[in-house]
Order: sequence, then C-alpha cells, then structure tokens
Amino acid sequence: MEKKLIAYRGCLLGMAAGDAMGYTIDGNTWEEIQENYGPNGLLGYDLQESEYAPITSHTQIAAFLCNGLLISVSRGKADHLRYAKLALREWTRSQQFHRDPEDSYCWISKLPAFRRRYCRDARMLDMTRLESYGSMRTPRNHNTAPGAITAAVAAGMFYNPKRLEAEHIGPLAGELIALTHGDPETFLSGAVLAYTIAGILQEPERSLQEQFMQAIAVMDGQFRSLFFQAEELASQLRRAVALAKSGTVSPQEGMEELGCTDAAQCLAGAMFACLTSPDDFDNAIITAVNHSGISAAVGAVTGAI
Repeated sequence: MEKKLIAYRGCLLGMAAGDAMGYTIDGNTWEEIQENYGPNGLLGYDLQESEYAPITSHTQIAAFLCNGLLISVSRGKADHLRYAKLALREWTRSQQFHRDPEDSYCWISKLPAFRRRYCRDARMLDMTRLESYGSMRTPRNHNTAPGAITAAVAAGMFYNPKRLEAEHIGPLAGELIALTHGDPETFLSGAVLAYTIAGILQEPERSLQEQFMQAIAVMDGQFRSLFFQAEELASQLRRAVALAKSGTVSPQEGMEELGCTDAAQCLAGAMFACLTSPDDFDNAIITAVNHSGISAAVGAVTGAI
C-alpha cells in the first residue's frame, strides 16, 4: 500500500515538475531556447521571476479533476463525469477571479497555486464558460491543442478494479478531454495516456515500452470502429516508440521531428522522451521541454509517466 501511495504522489509531483520546467520556454523555438540558455538548452528551473517555478493549467486541471472524481466516490455516485464537470467549472472560476471562492466545491480551490491564472489554452477556457460541454459523440469544436491532455492523468490515476472496469478507463479519459477538445485524435490521445498511467500504477514491473505498446493497442482496438483517426494515431505513436528505440537520432532531433505542437504530437514526444531516458527522470524532463513545441504540456505528461 505504501509503495502504491508513493507512486500516486510521484505521478502528480512529476507532472508538476515537468509542467513548471517547461512553462519557462513554452512555445519558444529550439534556436531561441539555445540563445537564452546555451547550446544544450534549459537544464533546470528558471527562477528569475520568483523563488519558485510556477505550475500551469496542465497541473491545475489534472488536480481539479482528481478532486472531482474522488468526490464522486465519497458520495457513492457512479456518474463520475458529472462531478468532473463540476470540478472543471470551479477551476474556470478560479481563472476569472482572484479572490477566494465563497462556496468552493473542491478543497483544492483553497490552495493559491491552483488558482493562479496560468491557462495555456485560451480556446479551452472559452469552452469551459459555456452552458454545456462537448462529448466524444457530439463535439463542440475541433480543438487539437494539448490544453486538456493531462485530464487523462486523472482518469488513469482514478482506475481501481473495485470501482471501474479496465476497459472504461479510455472512454472516461476521452470524455474528460472531449468536454473542451472535440478533435478525435486529441481525446483518443487521452485514452492512450490514461491506459498508460493506469498500467504503470497497477503493473509497475512492466517496461515502459510494454506499457506504451499495450495502451496504444487497447485504444486502437477499442475505438477504431468508432473513429477512423484511431488507426492514424496508433501509427503515429508507434513511430515515436520505434524512433526512440532505434537510437538513430539525438533526443533533441527526435523531439523536433515529432513536432510536439498538438495533443497527439505532445503525447508522442512524451513517449519518446521517456524511452530515451527510462531510468533517469531529470534527463527525460530535459528532453521533454527542449524543443520548438509546447514544452509545458510535454513536460507535464512526461513527468506524470
């Protein structure tokens, strides 16, 4: 039990660490990163603005959704998505007002770091203000950005055989992301990430490559008949795994080749970063953030894994 608790804490802390490190250079080109930090890029936290490295909406959203999903369990409710929506709305309010919430639903709302206005996806924030959200079957937009990708981390951590069937992990993650991001490759990327996180927490003895390949296969088999994009996403992610294991490119070259701008590419980049440094957290995070893409998102996903 103690080992599993440490693993859950590690998942959340790793996500926060990668998010905070990547935020400093989020959206910069590799050339700009080298110009500011040297030929090897950013190698640690940039604390110029304050004494700490701030987390962004990637960590905030995952934490709020974890809070919402746990509340659904404490109230004995099976409608987990309903409570996730309520938690997401509370996070949205935190991004609009600086004052403490008068009537908070999630206890995490009381923590200042989780109310700071560091949203990395303005389109997502616009979506959370609407009366109704989207779903995988009835999307409200075609947003491909990685703003909600870490919602899948909450879904993966939430899995427990006593309260959720294993095959429901992917659909839960997909629906969490489809609330704000209606592109199929985007919410299906969430399904892969959720299966990966759940697999690591439940079967930590298996290698990362095995975890990734199984998560990809489960997503592909589960969703291919519903979304033709599942096959293309599976191929893209398998290519990232193969590229990492081939050793034919440097870590930085591999990240540039994978793009790391939309949600699917960010997940592919995180897989690549993890596989190039499977036993070295620091090196994996350094690889995950030093590229021309969305550094905070890739860093957060890599840290969680």
